[in-house]
Amino acid sequence: MKKLLLTLFILVGTLASAQSVKVTGEVATPFTLDKAEFQKFKLVSVVYKDKSGKQHTYSGVALTDILKKAGVTLGAALRGENLTKYVMAEAADGYKVVFALVELDQEFTDKQIILADSVDGNALPATEGHFRIIVPDEKKAARSIRQVTALKVAFAK
Repeated sequence: MKKLLLTLFILVGTLASAQSVKVTGEVATPFTLDKAEFQKFKLVSVVYKDKSGKQHTYSGVALTDILKKAGVTLGAALRGENLTKYVMAEAADGYKVVFALVELDQEFTDKQIILADSVDGNALPATEGHFRIIVPDEKKAARSIRQVTALKVAFAK
C-alpha cells in the first residue's frame, strides 16, 4: 500500500511539473515558463509529419524566442566558445535530447524548432503533455520530445 501511494504521489508530481518548463543553466535570467507566460510570446506554426506520414500543424513558440528571454548568447555574439553551447530538453519521464545553439539561431539556419502547446488547433493530447518540442524537418521523431519540463543551457565539455 505504501508503494502504491508513493508511486501515485510521484506520478501526480510529475504531471503537475509538466504544466511548466524551467529554463536554466548558462542563462542570464532563469525563469519558469507556464501557460500564462507562454501566451506572451509570438506564436508560430510548423507542419510536422507523424510516424504514419500524416501532416499536422503544431503551434507554439520558437525556441530561440524563449532562449532570448533567458538571455542566452545568440545572433552576432554566437561565436568562439559560445559555439560549444547547447540546450538539453528534458521530459517528465526522464527522456532528454540535445540541440546545439547554432541549430536554433536564425542567423545560422532557417530551421524553425518550436515548443508547441497545440496541434491542429487543439490543445496537445495528454500523451504529449502540456508542451512538446517539434523539429519539423528531421527524418526521425526522436528529438520531437513530448512532456517537456526543462530547457537547460550548458557548455560542451
